[in-house]
Amino acid sequence: MNEIRVLSGIGDKGPACMQLKVNGQCWLLDCGHGPEANAHFDPSWLKGVDAVFVTHDHIDHIGGAAYAVEAGLPIYTTAQTAKALPPAAEVRLLLERGVHEIAGVTVTTGHNGHALGGVWLHFDIGDGLFYSGDWSEESAWFAFDLPPPAKTAILDCSYHLDNVPQYERLAALDARLDRLVGQVLLPVPPSGRAGELALHLVERYGLDAVILDPECRTALKSALGSAVASEGLRKTAPQIAPLLERGDLADARFLICDTPNADGGAAWGYVRAWRESGRLGKDAHVVFTGHMTAHARGICSVPGGYFQRWNVHPPLRDQIRMLERLNAQVFAPAFCTCPEDYLIETGPGGSGLGAKVFLHESIQL
Repeated sequence: MNEIRVLSGIGDKGPACMQLKVNGQCWLLDCGHGPEANAHFDPSWLKGVDAVFVTHDHIDHIGGAAYAVEAGLPIYTTAQTAKALPPAAEVRLLLERGVHEIAGVTVTTGHNGHALGGVWLHFDIGDGLFYSGDWSEESAWFAFDLPPPAKTAILDCSYHLDNVPQYERLAALDARLDRLVGQVLLPVPPSGRAGELALHLVERYGLDAVILDPECRTALKSALGSAVASEGLRKTAPQIAPLLERGDLADARFLICDTPNADGGAAWGYVRAWRESGRLGKDAHVVFTGHMTAHARGICSVPGGYFQRWNVHPPLRDQIRMLERLNAQVFAPAFCTCPEDYLIETGPGGSGLGAKVFLHESIQL
């Protein structure tokens, strides 16, 4: 019997992990850790598993991969994402856009518009199963491919019922940055919005105002050199390339650094140094643009810390449009804290999502 179970990722912005049973096989779709420090991958989720599929290299989707490697399980992922796996991983490559036959199942992949090497997964089971992982259709940097129809969908609903489009987010971010005097640190995932954010700042404030830390430079060099670089990447390469050859500049106005919640890497180094020197909140500031963990919220609780969202997940209008494209009849709203709100949205007077919501139970395919 074919079925899909959500092991983790329903009811919170927690580790992504779905269990798919098909043709006598048991597959895990993503194996995340976090993003909160206490949200761990559960090794028991690997019991009876034959293979793992990883959609992209952000920690809440790949952070538990070491357990899969230790268990000797093959990991299906793209060449770009595989770079973030432990060296001993048994990698079975997926195309960023392509069709694969795996254990008698047709698996289709497409660019997810969210991260370097990131893909969504479509399984030709029953009337189709679509797993979005994280996805966005608003990026000018990352490509997004339309998936085939699917009766059942597990959708990234990280922004819940929020419906603010990216152009409004950018206007709010610009207004925030214009008001800040001195240096501004923007913590990011290197394979995520680092390049697109850098491009936006270069276009608005000039090349000399922006610096990337080594982790971000390495990720972007890899992206620009990829044979499957998106059209957006190729077009903007001349504007971004100079940033990839520049070392650290202490007087740059905007510092784009790993990690996204400033709990490690160069971002944490800057926050710590600015706090100890008394600069934080005076001529040095931190602006978070993604999901806020407890660590990031702590920084924002004192002068000098701010949050201004940059859309990397779908607002409600794109969630609805995806369900319509898929012609989905059943869906799970993943990675949000109140998925039960979608039960209301599908009722009379709601937004008309047009598909039955499931929250915890297994779904037969």
